Amino acid sequence: MRRAVVSTAFLALLAGTPAFAGDQIRTIDLFTRPQAAQPQEFQSIQLIAQEWRKLGLDVNVRVMPWEQMSDVVWYQRDNWDATAWQMVGRPERSDPDEIVFNLFHSTTADKGYNFIGYLNPEYDTVVEAERVEIDEAKRKELIDKAQEILAADQPNMMLVHPKQTFAFDKTVWDPASVVEQSGIGIRNTWTFMSLTPIGEQKDIILNSGDNVQAINPLYISGGVDSWVFELVYDRLVRVGPDGLPKAWAAESYEWKDDKTIAVTLREGMKWHDGEPVTPEDVKFSFETAVSGEAPMYAPFATNIENIAIDGSTITFTLKQPAASFVTSSLAKINLIPKHVWEPIIADLKTKEENAESYQEEMPIGSGPFRFERWLTNEEIVLSANTDHFNAPKAERWILRIVPNVEAALGMLRSGEINFLAEFSGDPQVLLQAAEQDGDLETVSTVEMGFRYVAFNNRRPPFDDPAFRRALSSAVDRRLIVKAAYRGYAEPSNSVVSPALGFWHNAAVVEGFEAGHDVAVKILEDAGYTLEGGRLHYPGDQKETLAE
Repeated sequence: MRRAVVSTAFLALLAGTPAFAGDQIRTIDLFTRPQAAQPQEFQSIQLIAQEWRKLGLDVNVRVMPWEQMSDVVWYQRDNWDATAWQMVGRPERSDPDEIVFNLFHSTTADKGYNFIGYLNPEYDTVVEAERVEIDEAKRKELIDKAQEILAADQPNMMLVHPKQTFAFDKTVWDPASVVEQSGIGIRNTWTFMSLTPIGEQKDIILNSGDNVQAINPLYISGGVDSWVFELVYDRLVRVGPDGLPKAWAAESYEWKDDKTIAVTLREGMKWHDGEPVTPEDVKFSFETAVSGEAPMYAPFATNIENIAIDGSTITFTLKQPAASFVTSSLAKINLIPKHVWEPIIADLKTKEENAESYQEEMPIGSGPFRFERWLTNEEIVLSANTDHFNAPKAERWILRIVPNVEAALGMLRSGEINFLAEFSGDPQVLLQAAEQDGDLETVSTVEMGFRYVAFNNRRPPFDDPAFRRALSSAVDRRLIVKAAYRGYAEPSNSVVSPALGFWHNAAVVEGFEAGHDVAVKILEDAGYTLEGGRLHYPGDQKETLAE
């Protein structure tokens, strides 16, 4: 990532104002979560707001809890300007399709992942092509092209791929039983299934700074929520620690041709209420994803033409070849019990809301852990499903909601928790604590996930790519890495993490020029002007949104 040579562009812009200056740009609201809960995010936003103000923008940093932020951003898509956001490193994202397609394709803009409202027909064409390209080298070219288009358009302001630092009490858990997953780290489903107790403590007790929004197999409601539903619900396939798909609830799977895959369901599986898991449940799970009742999951199943059952074999026939189908669909869709969800879905079809707003009183899956209780703002407790084909070694999984990062570290040191699943503070503080205590072991991993500022492309001035490029270029990502992440992150200009080495287009990061004068030159070339220190729209453009 290169920093441009300082120019005199800003002074030139200050020198005078063209006769046809547009309206003054309104105050921009920039959302972030609280400092105590997300200090790295909060610090990043403060630094960004400072640089944007130098461009002549009035920036209002609005601090709000995660629940409020997610509600406004996700469900009130026309009513915000810019927000700190993140995409977590879920295993199925080891194939870049979920990110490059679902986050930016026009079909997901209404209710799906494209909550920023990015619309680019050229981009749509490229990511539609990568989905059906079986040749890996040709598909990589398309994924590279997608990254180049996003780098040019800057629909989001990419910030960093964090190095997540986790810790656990090695006097409680056998270090040899901790599993590090590529691009994820040690906080993963494989670890939670394999953690082996050394002594009398047999409960995995971990922390989260954010509250759980929902435990819903048809709603991807947040990173912390996924820790829970990945344990409660099974999938036909899971992505293994090496980043490759592995048969899971499926005993096996086999491609018959480039559009047909046969899956054999594992025998003897049961739902947590004791009912058997059947091929009809599997078919129902995938059909529900495209029923209109689960819009967030629809993109992962819309390519399915037909699902046929023959004994324990479920055959999926696709509309088009799909190179990522095993990872992005079979390893993505949660299996749900038809006898529980069929009447729920039927009832929801008579109402305005869909399945994403529904919360079971007692979530029922077939996964390695069973749901026990959920005390809002306090904890979630799961117990080991001892009948599972990969039964956990621990007895319970207890998630404690601890909004303050310092308090979470204190609880780890005191033994109140024994697995630090989230630490957004200074990693050096954690490393020093581990060295002082002697009971703690730490592991750092570059995430496949990323942190960014989401621009609302639906609203001016964020509907202008030049404006977005200017705001993105105003901030040197190395400053964010150093000041907010204390060096524990990789600067980013791509949604595909360097942790995914084959798919990552390093050129869009290395070629990114950042600096105040770069941003000013972009604005000047696009016709933006300064009057009295405030930035104005180009030409005769009016401000259509009130402050």
